[in-house]
Amino acid sequence: MEQTVEQKLKALYELQNIHTKIDKIRQVRGELPMEVADLEDDVHGLETRIQKIKGELDDLDDSIVMRKNAIKDSQAAIKRYDTQLKEVKNNREYDALTKEIEIQGLDIQVAEKKIKEFGFDIASKNEGYEAAEAQLESRKKDLEIKKGELELITSETEKEESGLQKKAEKAEKGIEERLLIAYNRLRRNSINGLAVVTIDRDACSGCFNQIPPQRQLDIRQRKKVIVCEHCGRILVDEALTVEVVEG
Repeated sequence: MEQTVEQKLKALYELQNIHTKIDKIRQVRGELPMEVADLEDDVHGLETRIQKIKGELDDLDDSIVMRKNAIKDSQAAIKRYDTQLKEVKNNREYDALTKEIEIQGLDIQVAEKKIKEFGFDIASKNEGYEAAEAQLESRKKDLEIKKGELELITSETEKEESGLQKKAEKAEKGIEERLLIAYNRLRRNSINGLAVVTIDRDACSGCFNQIPPQRQLDIRQRKKVIVCEHCGRILVDEALTVEVVEG
């Protein structure tokens, strides 16, 4: 049997009541889920940064080892050329060996300069590493606290929210699809999640704009679904809300 407009309005208001209770439970959790997600992102970001710094430090260590080995090779070459200098037979050989010794000496200077630069880089990166580690430790502690708070609130309200969610699903089945789509759209577009509101002091309790007396009379007669001309919310009279609560 097709529902009367009054039955439709009561069904919508009842659903709104259930959703409002669910909204209040979620408000208790407040920003905690978002805070936990943000802290998890921070922890992940810091761990990634620390791993990157570790990789860069390893590369710098490898570069220092490589430069030190190059210095050893150059020193060995100089020693070898010095020995050969004692056995040269002409100026051309002497000049060539002297030039090689000079080149190896320059290579050593470049390598030593690079090692010093790498040392500065390592010191700087170690500072960054230690700062990131301290920050990570702090974020992990914050995350643990916030997760604990969220788990406590969730465990206290989970059963109640689950029960209300089932009631909402049951209530939705008693509302025609067209009205339910409009109701859900209004809920999504409303900051406070209210799609069905009452008249309060001759005004819409959703947006607080005045409702003309004739329109108020039409709402009380419950012969058609009437929406606020300012905010689009579905309007019901106060007496209907009492009937729904008492029913």
